Amino acid sequence: MAVFALSACALQPEPHSDGLPRLERPSEVLFWSQTEREAGFRAMERIAPHRTVAAGGDVRALPPGAPLDLDVDAFMEAEKVAGLLVLQDGRVRLERYGLDFGPEGRWTSFSVAKSLTSTLVGAAIADGHIESLETPITRYLPELAGGAYDGVTVRQLLTMTSGAAWNEDYTDANSDVARFFEPRETGGMDPTLYYMRGLARAAEPGTRWHYSSGETNLVGLLVSRATGRTLADYLSEKIWRSYGMERDAAWMVDAAGQEAAGCCLMASLSDWGRVGQLVLEDGVVDGRSILPEGWFDEATSRQADIGVPGMGYGYQWWTFDDGTFAARGIFGQMIHIDPERRAVVVILSAWPVATGNARSAARNAFLARVAAALDE
Repeated sequence: MAVFALSACALQPEPHSDGLPRLERPSEVLFWSQTEREAGFRAMERIAPHRTVAAGGDVRALPPGAPLDLDVDAFMEAEKVAGLLVLQDGRVRLERYGLDFGPEGRWTSFSVAKSLTSTLVGAAIADGHIESLETPITRYLPELAGGAYDGVTVRQLLTMTSGAAWNEDYTDANSDVARFFEPRETGGMDPTLYYMRGLARAAEPGTRWHYSSGETNLVGLLVSRATGRTLADYLSEKIWRSYGMERDAAWMVDAAGQEAAGCCLMASLSDWGRVGQLVLEDGVVDGRSILPEGWFDEATSRQADIGVPGMGYGYQWWTFDDGTFAARGIFGQMIHIDPERRAVVVILSAWPVATGNARSAARNAFLARVAAALDE
């Protein structure tokens, strides 16, 4: 079956305009040229099928705050930054754009979407659709019984400690992350389940952390099965409309019309900032939390040791020993949340590489400059 066969509710990509790359297979995005990245990341819904996440109602204001005394030009140029936003106490301290991107546009998230997917798990538990974090995932995804995911709990899936084998090498065209969306005959089974049920077990569940975008797609499928809703529709109800996002978002879908839960949610810079603000406000919408009590305290604290000093992994959030935490995506996407300073920093980029120590170090140095400027 074709990788982008569409369900009736998915958005058909528009005919390609001048300057937009083609995307016959989703993995091709990993190997785009720099020109293709800068054009494609701001127009993914015109290149691949997406489902709308609808905004509506009163927009959550982000009023201006005192301008932050910070020179960002060199950082934005060197790191190919399309959008940069700093909020403190819900006020805009800094907002800048580059790469022909602007306030009306939407930029793709890559794995920043993982942190929103995990938040929908919390919402589904609060709504009674998912029993608990200790429930075996085969209750909702019985097709996984008998394989590497037998006995794996919702918590272990969220923390990427399932023990299933997976290769997340973005430079390898034969890695799992590159092959995951490739077209294949599945005999009518959901393509995510078909691929993931064929993985081997590399460790006992709960004993090893191993990063896997495929597992977040399983999380998304679990939420859809448990709620009977598409992820886009559930996200729209629980967060996008109720919290007051300004613009519709768009979530890429696979061959079966299922959202790519570990990736590829398009939203405006300001709405990404509102996502961070919602987390700072502990998921409170219209006076009550959409999540179980203490959800974000757990989700954004170290639940798994990743073998890197000063860092850990929560429920699809990267955690840091200084009390900050982040949603991060390849090619330089980030929502960085600093509870002590009541601050949210959003960076949308088109790095020349998917990941890299030098790029990460430059971003960390910039975040330290932001923190120092906020302290002044």
